[in-house]
Amino acid sequence: MATATGETSGGVTAGAETPRSETHRWIAFAVMVLAFAVAPLAVYPVFLMNVLCFALFACAFNLLIGYVGLLSFGHAAFFGSAGYVTGHAAKVWGLPPELAILAGVAAASVLGFAVGALAIRRQGIYFAMITLALAQMVYFFCLQAPFTGGEDGIQAIPRGHLFGLLDLSQMMNLYWVVLAIFLLGFLLIYRTIHSPFGQVLKAIRENEPRAVSLGYDTDRYKLVAFVLSAALSGLAGGTKALVFQLAALTDVHWSMSGEVVLMALLGGLGTVFGPVAGALVIISLQNYLAQLGAWVTVVQGAIFVVCVLTFRRGIVGELARVLRRPL
Repeated sequence: MATATGETSGGVTAGAETPRSETHRWIAFAVMVLAFAVAPLAVYPVFLMNVLCFALFACAFNLLIGYVGLLSFGHAAFFGSAGYVTGHAAKVWGLPPELAILAGVAAASVLGFAVGALAIRRQGIYFAMITLALAQMVYFFCLQAPFTGGEDGIQAIPRGHLFGLLDLSQMMNLYWVVLAIFLLGFLLIYRTIHSPFGQVLKAIRENEPRAVSLGYDTDRYKLVAFVLSAALSGLAGGTKALVFQLAALTDVHWSMSGEVVLMALLGGLGTVFGPVAGALVIISLQNYLAQLGAWVTVVQGAIFVVCVLTFRRGIVGELARVLRRPL
């Protein structure tokens, strides 16, 4: 089945993974955690929280495109809609932050199931176009719906107290919570792609007809992966809404779907840490080159072209090739 998977009489199992590969990934994970733990000493925490939210968003997107082979152009619908639901739940319903975020995740999951059930009936560009069309429907709904605030969005979202104890209005308290949410989402994705379920997803990516011939209901597996990706995207979107105390149309616009595609491609598709690196690069460019205005998108486009022409595996993919270590 390709190097990522192997076959047995009972189905598809991992073939290329070794204990040494696992050790290298855990070392890289420890380095990443340590870097984010000490980063607030030198970098503005709000910037870091923005990076963490988009890193989780990119990891969720990478689960779908990197390990199932499904290119979605509509993931902003889950990211942005969860932000709206989280903001509404916290500001209007008065829910505590943990329940408000869970409400956003639930909304993204339901929306993901509805979109996925329709989209996975097609493959390739048709799948991508269906997700884009449905995401645009969500965008116009958010523009017109009374509870979203239209072009103004939902502003002044209260952060509240986590579990009634931790005051999230304190910047460092909020940072540690956002970091914990990111790490939980990251580890869930890691566990998923290195489980038997994940091996089936890789088999579907490499050769779907062969996976069907082995007896797997590929549509069901793809739908579960799609819903999981949507739920984690919603987790990122709901967390971002609390960080910035704002749920806006930009988070549900099609350009947001393009940004997450760029993050995943730049970092390295099908790599565990690639989306994190891609999110860090893109958000850094947007933040530190903000004075360029609209020219930031030109810079991003130029970097994307260079990436495609020179290191098509992405930042982490090329690094793994040089080190000869899976990342």
